[in-house]
Amino acid sequence: MIAIIKYKAGNIASVSNALDRLGGRYFFAETPEELESARAVVFPGVGHAGAAMESLQAFGVDEWLKQTTKPVLGICVGMQLLYESSTEGNTIGLGVIPGSLQKFDENLEKVPHMGWNTLKQLKDHPLINNIERDQHLYYVHSYYAPVNEFTLASCDYIQEFAAVVAKDNFMGVQFHPEKSGKVGSLVLQNFLEFVYSTTNKYVTAG
Repeated sequence: MIAIIKYKAGNIASVSNALDRLGGRYFFAETPEELESARAVVFPGVGHAGAAMESLQAFGVDEWLKQTTKPVLGICVGMQLLYESSTEGNTIGLGVIPGSLQKFDENLEKVPHMGWNTLKQLKDHPLINNIERDQHLYYVHSYYAPVNEFTLASCDYIQEFAAVVAKDNFMGVQFHPEKSGKVGSLVLQNFLEFVYSTTNKYVTAG
């Protein structure tokens, strides 16, 4: 089954509803012991990066995430915390993906970046199978991740930023797939197919 991390910054209701629509089997997990029994992990997040990190640390989930080899999908703040740091509250992240998040320049456009925007696909990956660059996804964020070697797809708002990332068993999306209609559902479906694929080297029992 899929574990959805349950913590103070997790938008678990909309994520679980989206998995319900896809027929995905899941449970909510708060501790490393609960997460260890899962086949894969969805790491949602909304709000302030610092508060989210503190909530993970309260149960030791941060250290478990750094070490797990299970497939992990970070959503919004969940993706941002995969990076080394964020200037939002000078937050130290999990350090899974190199780079630091910066705030959009409020002198250039309205911040946060909120609403529908498209992708610029850079690399092939199972998570974004059949996702086209002209399809729209829903974003809500004030801080952006840099484009680097682990960026699968970028988006443009004020400047180019990482919208989909992957490194080893870790994947992340800056947009909210659970709020992005059919296209977002396809991203989640792709994740489920990746997790349960017999050729996926990251598949574990659970």
